[in-house]
Amino acid sequence: MEKIKSWLLKETRETKALLQSIPALTMVLFVLSVIGMNLLANKSIDLGVNWLALDAGMLLSWLSFLTMDVTVKRFGPKASIKLSFVAAFINLLLALIFFAASKIPGVWGESFVPEGGELINTALDNTFGGTWYVVTGSTIAFLASSVVNNVTNWGIGKLFKRNNFGVFAARSYISTMIGQFVDNFLFAIIVSHNFFGWSMLQCITCSLTGMVFELACEMVFSPIGYRISRKWEREKIGEDYIRMLNETQPQDEDETCNKNAPSSDIEDDRGEEESQNGAETSLQTDEKIACENKSASEGQAERENGVENEAACDLERNEDGNGDQTDANA
Repeated sequence: MEKIKSWLLKETRETKALLQSIPALTMVLFVLSVIGMNLLANKSIDLGVNWLALDAGMLLSWLSFLTMDVTVKRFGPKASIKLSFVAAFINLLLALIFFAASKIPGVWGESFVPEGGELINTALDNTFGGTWYVVTGSTIAFLASSVVNNVTNWGIGKLFKRNNFGVFAARSYISTMIGQFVDNFLFAIIVSHNFFGWSMLQCITCSLTGMVFELACEMVFSPIGYRISRKWEREKIGEDYIRMLNETQPQDEDETCNKNAPSSDIEDDRGEEESQNGAETSLQTDEKIACENKSASEGQAERENGVENEAACDLERNEDGNGDQTDANA
């Protein structure tokens, strides 16, 4: 129980620090894109063919994924997943408010027409009030796709050491492609297939077509996302949150936290520092070896001198002994 309580307190502190670190405009755009794409998903786009179906939610869903990609690059996948849950919670809260508003007696402005006003009013109530399966399906699809997108983005980023637009584009495009397909397909299966009568072919084609369109949108706007991420790195946005992770997580996760915000300048400084440390270590090792060799040489020289001195002393003693014996014989 104590471990659970400690974990909850730690996660609460980290989430609070994260929400304080994320720029307000970024968070606002992220939440609005989540709310807007779920609301626009109520409208199907007529493409004139039976095997293809799309909804208007794809007009905003790319913004959610681009925001997540920028967040992952700076703060890591865990932070981006937390923001996704926060956005989903706000969306559910707003859906509840819309539902309450749809049940309040009254008429919408668009229903003031000579004929069919009641039908229009009912249609607007149903659109904004929503239904439980649309809200449930969209929430499940969004949260699942956000986890897939964020983890995939982070995993691809770890394969590269460079920090340039090419790497950002590679990790963003691939993760968005996979995440968008998961989002579209889950929503189509849970909602459209079961409640709107879509065929399985329509679900698959909708998922693929929506993925292509949303990926194209991200390709257009990804340079802006890259510049934003670099600006966050230069201005050290979220430094307190990253420092908190480094202080609270174990050593094996500490390295991961340090990579949450890899700027090229930081990496270059870190690489230069490591090179200097390596050079100093190598120099110290060489000096140590030289000292050991010198000591060994001096010791060998002393031993050789000692042997020579001992030999000279023996020679002198032999000569003295021979001289004494000669005198005795005489």
